Amino acid sequence: MQKLTEMKLGVMVGAFRQQLKDKNAAELSFEERLGLIVDEEWVARKSNRLTRFIRSANFGFPSACIEDIEYRSDRELDKSLITRLATYNYIQDHRSLMLLGASCSGKTWIAYAFGVKAAQNFYTVHYIRLSDLLGELAIAKAEGTYCKTLKQLTGVQLLIIDEWLLYDLKDSDVRDILEIVDRRHKRVSTIFGSQYDTGGWHEKLGEPTIADAICDRIVHDSYTLVIRGEESMRKHKGLTASTHEASPQ
Repeated sequence: MQKLTEMKLGVMVGAFRQQLKDKNAAELSFEERLGLIVDEEWVARKSNRLTRFIRSANFGFPSACIEDIEYRSDRELDKSLITRLATYNYIQDHRSLMLLGASCSGKTWIAYAFGVKAAQNFYTVHYIRLSDLLGELAIAKAEGTYCKTLKQLTGVQLLIIDEWLLYDLKDSDVRDILEIVDRRHKRVSTIFGSQYDTGGWHEKLGEPTIADAICDRIVHDSYTLVIRGEESMRKHKGLTASTHEASPQ
């Protein structure tokens, strides 16, 4: 037990001690007892790894669940598409997803739900607003870590970029967006949450050539999930802004 502790196999130590106290354990074979001890360690490590994945993903609501998505008729959600995406094959195929809908339609919550589903299957996930992402890249340029930051962003298997094109962009921002989109295209998956239909993206991105390059890499290789409905999810739930994200969507 001391050697197991030195090897940081504390769960196995606990399971072994438990067996020593259990009279029925003596009736099991050596292989069965060892198997039970190893299982305890394996389950604990899987659980700890999942906790780390979800914590590092930066979810505002880490208990979001695809099964809790509300399919009210006015939302016109494509349930068959959501069911297919819930199998996370789009991540395996290195395709992306566009979540389009008005403010307070529940886009962020649904993005969380897809992210949590991916993390539960041990894909690396990171959620970030576009404005924060561009801010991090600006800081990285100033500190000389731009390439390192881009590499980290490229390595995330599912990057969720929320508030996509919500604010006005500088020319440098648009070039940064192209760099990220190009590096991730057909290599890893991205979820884009936007209030704007793809037809309005060109105007938001500005320079036509770069806008074409960005849109070509996203629009033609992504699934599209449109969330409709005149009543916002916040109003439907009677929630304040501070509690909005904590409700099934």
